[in-house]
Amino acid sequence: MIWLYRGFCALVLAFLLLPIVAIVPLSFSSGSFLTYPLPGWSLRWYEEVFTGGKWLSALANSLKVGVAATALSLVLGTAAALGLARWRHPMASLAKALMLSPMIVPVILVAVGSYFFLAPLSLTSTFTGLILAHTVIAVPFVVVPVLTALDGLDPNLARASAACGADPVTTFFRVTLPSIVPAMASGALFAFAASFDDVVIALLVAGPEQRTLPREMFSGLRDSITPALTAVATVMIVFSTTLFLLMLALQRRSRRLAEKR
Repeated sequence: MIWLYRGFCALVLAFLLLPIVAIVPLSFSSGSFLTYPLPGWSLRWYEEVFTGGKWLSALANSLKVGVAATALSLVLGTAAALGLARWRHPMASLAKALMLSPMIVPVILVAVGSYFFLAPLSLTSTFTGLILAHTVIAVPFVVVPVLTALDGLDPNLARASAACGADPVTTFFRVTLPSIVPAMASGALFAFAASFDDVVIALLVAGPEQRTLPREMFSGLRDSITPALTAVATVMIVFSTTLFLLMLALQRRSRRLAEKR
């Protein structure tokens, strides 16, 4: 019975991964069309991506927006998690649900809401508006791990710090912050991934000067499909896999620190 279960799990995993893996060989095709079998092997499409102005510009925009949105979400998400962890009130559950709602509602609703909020402020088609919109979807990814880390933190540590004469600010930087750094790092990686992979918000909020990599790929799918898109997709797969492995490493480190305590 256990072998049947494992075989079923392997089939499900293959069903999910094979469409992704099939993209990688196409990025090394020497032809100009997405066809199997490959006419030959070549790095011409990677050369086009890494020497083409539009792809490098889109990548730079994605990194710029992603880093800025991650920094903002890290500050706001950590502050929100600290407030939710200490707020003992019946409305705390509602506040937590509202804080996490961008993870639950369809992203198109967040995109439309961001557009109508930013348009009267003349922040559409600007990096500031795009960063703010991405921060909205990134904050919950910071709140969840930091709030979990705070819930598992021994409250006696803060009491012991106060008994030794430390003020709340000193207690935070000397006791609380070192304990939640792994959770903050994990949340920052999730936040960056959420911003970097977004295309829906970028379509509504960003302008021609703020074209991100996913939006450039979407435009390529609509206008002309070439193996250059598969090369970009392969780069993003490698990048996302690296982020995922970093998240796993941070989670394991956080668990080890918790076990030591």
